[in-house]
Amino acid sequence: MIDRRLRRSLKNRFPTWVVLFAILLSVAVTVSCQKSASALRPKLLLFVVIDQLRADAVALHKGKFGPNGFRYLMDNGLWYVNARHRHATTLTAVGHAVLFTGADAAQNGIPANDWFDPVTGDHVYCLEDPASKILGHENGVHEGASPRNLTSTTVADEVVRASGGTSRAFGVSLKDRGAILAAGRLGKAFWYWAPTGEFVTSSFYYPAYPDWVSRWNADRPAARLAGRSWDLLMDRSMYLAGQADDRPAEKPPLDLGRTFPHPLPKDAAGPLFDVLDTTPFGDELTLDFVLTLLEAEKVGRGPSPDVLGISFTATDYIGHAFGPDSLEYEDQVRRVDGLLARLFTAVDKAVGLSNTIIVLTADHGVDLIPEVRQAERFPAGRFHMAEVQARLSDALRKKFKTTEDLVRGFYNPCFFLATDKIRKLGLSQAAVEEAASEVLRTEPGVAYAVTRSTLIAGAVPDIPVMHMLQASFHPERSGHVFLIQRQGWFLLNEPTHYAAMHGSAYEYDIHVPLFVAGPGIRAGVVGRSVSPQDLAVTLASYLGIAAPTGSTGVPLAEVFESGKR
Repeated sequence: MIDRRLRRSLKNRFPTWVVLFAILLSVAVTVSCQKSASALRPKLLLFVVIDQLRADAVALHKGKFGPNGFRYLMDNGLWYVNARHRHATTLTAVGHAVLFTGADAAQNGIPANDWFDPVTGDHVYCLEDPASKILGHENGVHEGASPRNLTSTTVADEVVRASGGTSRAFGVSLKDRGAILAAGRLGKAFWYWAPTGEFVTSSFYYPAYPDWVSRWNADRPAARLAGRSWDLLMDRSMYLAGQADDRPAEKPPLDLGRTFPHPLPKDAAGPLFDVLDTTPFGDELTLDFVLTLLEAEKVGRGPSPDVLGISFTATDYIGHAFGPDSLEYEDQVRRVDGLLARLFTAVDKAVGLSNTIIVLTADHGVDLIPEVRQAERFPAGRFHMAEVQARLSDALRKKFKTTEDLVRGFYNPCFFLATDKIRKLGLSQAAVEEAASEVLRTEPGVAYAVTRSTLIAGAVPDIPVMHMLQASFHPERSGHVFLIQRQGWFLLNEPTHYAAMHGSAYEYDIHVPLFVAGPGIRAGVVGRSVSPQDLAVTLASYLGIAAPTGSTGVPLAEVFESGKR
């Protein structure tokens, strides 16, 4: 508004009608800006992760999508077609930590799904917390869960903090790591509990279940899926892989079978709950829980923006079992499109899509089944890690003339050494690491074996894959020798547990879809190279709040270049 001194000055210099016009114009501009700012301030941040969704899966099938799922994002938002993760360890926990913190492993504390405790030598699951019990259930070893190992704040944390606690954040997934890393410390997380087919949380988040969660679980929606059958969504002729439905290399769980239709167990008990995640029904169950949460918690209808982070994970389990070039994976991608349409429709009804900023991406991609690559005469294979570890242990015993086993074990992608034994023998840890790396470099399928000492010293070649490896390294929680496999090689502790695997620094694992849509963001396809790691700082900038404490990403400029903000 124009203050009194300015009004007196204007009155002395201009006629009364001119002064009144100036005052009215000032008021109109102020109100217009306030309305514009209000219109562009979202009520909801919807962060969707499709676990193991490759970028090419979206691009190849875009002509088969309906108007309200992926096409809504393509038509109304920014589609970054060259989005690639910048870290080498493309595993679920690592990818989700990067997405929600914008930080590398050294800053966010999550370098892998599992590691060995450097002091006790015990196995550590990335989100385990014995003090945070799963509510309502007997907790076994490694089953309590919380974000205690996360060392950076998340987007959800910063939104809640910036609002003075009036914003709320929720994370939902079949996997605890998908839900907890989305919710952070200041949100609330819910995930699937296969022993009972329920969605659970831990005492870190609640002292007892909210009434709406108890009612949802009491209705036993997972049990009602007994006897259902996963059939093709469309006619077989509509699929690229329509004639490749029965491949010997596929590894479906239990009695799900390699060919359509895939019947679920008829008994509403354990086997049913164990297999649901490897069918589209797992995502449908997740969506049903999300829609219940949306209404029960009145998400997006408070005084400040809320955050809803959802990780749909059935695509990951299906890709592991059947491969990304399978008929099952292709059908799942089309079902995800329908799933998104239902989600967006519900959000539009409850909050309004015009009041919602939507982000969609993936934590990683996936490679083809090694045997499929071999059949196409490409080099590929599987590491039998127990055998590799035995050879490594024998070689180190001979090298250092000891009867002690100097290898503690392997968790993807690292070998961990028995540092207590190395100290006891008076050996140089760096020397043992280097000897181990020399042995591992002779193994078929190993491209690089890089030591912890080398990474801490920064003495790695100046090449892209080493930069990605450095982004995956944590100075306390990572192992002593990092393995980077050759292209097409399956790297995991259990070599035959899955048909297909991810976890490498190669195109098939790092290239993922990335969409951003929301108020003031103009639609378009962006071809420049970006990373999903840039999302956290982009969202923080968009909302005008602090970025997560460990974030190192770069804001996606196109989000702010629409001319509408």
